[in-house]
Amino acid sequence: MMRTCRHLFPTALLLAAAAAHAAPQYVAAGSPLPRFHMLKEGSHRYLRYLQAADSNTPIDIWQRDLRIDGKTVQLRQRWDAAGKAPSVKWLDSSFEMGTLRPLAHTRITQKDGKKTVEGFAFAPDKVTGLPDLPANTQKALAVTLAEPVFNFEADIELLQALPLGQGYEVQLALYHPGGAAAPARYTFRVAGSELIAGPAGPVDCWVVTTDYNQPGTVSKFWFARSTQLMVRQESRMPDGRLLIKALID
Repeated sequence: MMRTCRHLFPTALLLAAAAAHAAPQYVAAGSPLPRFHMLKEGSHRYLRYLQAADSNTPIDIWQRDLRIDGKTVQLRQRWDAAGKAPSVKWLDSSFEMGTLRPLAHTRITQKDGKKTVEGFAFAPDKVTGLPDLPANTQKALAVTLAEPVFNFEADIELLQALPLGQGYEVQLALYHPGGAAAPARYTFRVAGSELIAGPAGPVDCWVVTTDYNQPGTVSKFWFARSTQLMVRQESRMPDGRLLIKALID
């Protein structure tokens, strides 16, 4: 029996090491999301602020409204900036039911008395500017895709619809419509769990991390284990300050 145990112990270590370094699961845009049912209609607001060593500076109030009509999912977002230079930004995104495959996306920014309109259509092989959207500044956009992508602007809902659990690691192809970065795959990993303060008391959360393809940097998300709703996100900025998004309600 002792010999058997001596042989089993290294084997168990090897299996654990292999599991720890297993390739992340790739979830293709358009495939059914295992926990899509965790997405619920409703509105949530977050406070975005920058934290330095001796101060907190508010940026804006960020509202996310989710609507599900049985055929499509509609995500509307609004940012109301704080400070002396007020601005407002609205996003309106539509997705396929059950998969969150992006269909269309519009972004309207009101700042310094100027209104900027941007609109995009998603297809499995390309992202293009919406041709019939009035005043669309992105009408000429045409981005060829090597593979279908998710809309980066819905990353929170996307992660909420995945089977988060200890050690879970996933790779997603994401694109920020109209952004400077090309479509790319990003890896997200459940690094553990943690009890943190929420708007109504302590919340037991999964801690999800990513480096956004920037080695040496880490962004963290806290998703409530019971609902998988995002409670908090922290990202270190190049100047050393911490960008925090904290759930208000």
